[in-house]
Amino acid sequence: MARKNLIEISAPSPARAEAVAPRDNRPIAGFVPQERVGAPVGGITKTLGNITEKMERASELERQLAAGQIIVELDPGLIDASFVSDRLAIDAAELADLVEQIREHGQQVPILVRPHPETKGRYQVAYGHRRLAATREIGIRVRAVVRDLTDGQLVVSQGQENSARTNLSYIERALFASRLEERGFGRDTIMAALSVDKAALSRMLIVMRQVPMELINAIGAAPDIGRRRWLEFGEQLESADIGKIIAELSADDVRRMSSDERFHKAFALATKKKAAPKPAAAKSEVSGVPVMIKKTASGATFVFDSKTAPGFDQFVQERLQGLFQEFKKNRGA
Repeated sequence: MARKNLIEISAPSPARAEAVAPRDNRPIAGFVPQERVGAPVGGITKTLGNITEKMERASELERQLAAGQIIVELDPGLIDASFVSDRLAIDAAELADLVEQIREHGQQVPILVRPHPETKGRYQVAYGHRRLAATREIGIRVRAVVRDLTDGQLVVSQGQENSARTNLSYIERALFASRLEERGFGRDTIMAALSVDKAALSRMLIVMRQVPMELINAIGAAPDIGRRRWLEFGEQLESADIGKIIAELSADDVRRMSSDERFHKAFALATKKKAAPKPAAAKSEVSGVPVMIKKTASGATFVFDSKTAPGFDQFVQERLQGLFQEFKKNRGA
């Protein structure tokens, strides 16, 4: 009980605490205590808000770049071609027209590229090869969408873009299919890239097996020549002299033709019927008789020497009826 009272006494009452508290706030030794300034809560909040907003914008930018939703401008010199070509060559006249369009109106449609899988700092184009070539010729930066793509995604994007824009000829599409098959891509991927079914893809690959690449290069893209004519052409080549056709197409006057015209010339050469060689005539003579006999598989010709025995041909002709009767009589014996 005494311990309890002692503890209670040692705790000063509120009245005593007030009595011992200094009533005078005068400075000691010239020191004037400064009032504590409140923390600038509003300013810190605003600064943190700005940082957060910038981080969110950066994250969104990175997300859109990764998704290929942002168009950027790139140096054309940093962009390499696709690892599989879908064209025979860029037509010089078409490229010149595109260059003028971009000079006048700017590049309206961006190209699609991916970060180069082997070279850091470079890119690889999926589609837009002609636009890329045009910007290189003009000397301007190319507008592009950058997207992370696997090899399969790249070729599907490449093929579908060209199918949608219908600027590849049939033989170029067949060539693209063949090159993808050579690189080990499955039929499903190739069909998706070209937007064709299994039967159409099979026909493309048949054409590529029948028509040598050297002949395709000699003809060119042939934009107006479709599937049926290429299949017919391939069938005709089985019995044609392909070397001769390529030589004909290499002539200067033929090279000045359009690609479609070169196809028609090659088709005509492939379907040209070879003249059957004439069988050599076997010549024989009857000793002491002025007659030359020429025999072939289908008949015989008697040539009388009118100088040595004039009138002998008429003599034989008058006796032909009797000779024939004698021949039949002997045959029947």
